[in-house]
Amino acid sequence: MRQNGYAGAVSGQTPQRGELAGAMAGLAGTPDDSPSVDGRLAAIARLAAGRVRAAEYASITALRGAAYTSVVVSDELIQAVDDAQYRDEAGPCVEALRDGAPVAVPDVGAIVRWPGFHEEAAQLGLHASVSVPLFAGRGEAVAVLNVYGRDHVAMAPLIAGILVVHGGLGRDDVDEAQLTELDAGGEELVAGYAAALDVRATIKLAVRLIGAARECGPDEAYLVLCARAEEAGTDLADVAADLVKNGL
Repeated sequence: MRQNGYAGAVSGQTPQRGELAGAMAGLAGTPDDSPSVDGRLAAIARLAAGRVRAAEYASITALRGAAYTSVVVSDELIQAVDDAQYRDEAGPCVEALRDGAPVAVPDVGAIVRWPGFHEEAAQLGLHASVSVPLFAGRGEAVAVLNVYGRDHVAMAPLIAGILVVHGGLGRDDVDEAQLTELDAGGEELVAGYAAALDVRATIKLAVRLIGAARECGPDEAYLVLCARAEEAGTDLADVAADLVKNGL
């Protein structure tokens, strides 16, 4: 399923928990095998492309079987950049999906280790990118959101915000003024990544608590959590948060 045709709480201020942030957090609380996952991925790409000011293009990379694929692209032009990474099995989106950590390219012109990515991105006049892992209920990256920009200066606050939230940068490593330059869409994306990490941590803790109580492994404990969520008619995040707060 490929869709296209979309429009092109690190600063110390209250993070913007808008629709994009909600979509990212919502995915993190959704079982991996839910039929709603692809729809949630499509919504994240659409919102990122439409709301993040620095984003020229956005796409979603996933591993389906043994093959990397672009589940969603904001414009067919960006497919060439993604495809170059899939052919080489190397590039920011591939690395982010493999490692479950964001991969930033603040200056495409300075990249030499990913020649396919460098060539295709340069041909489109792209100067910066960031690939952000997207988590579903099990806590593994089920996909990656790729945000590509023509203006590396405009992309810098977004890249810094994502890396600070992930822990790849300390606050002393970035210019605080730069973080305040995030636009509303960029704040949403950063807040959404932070919220997704929080949801993942809560679900993992709930799974450990269930496993300890039932003396079972994490796979069985996760299925118990999924069954409780289905019975309650809510998502994994709500059930996990209640379990962590109130116990079994």
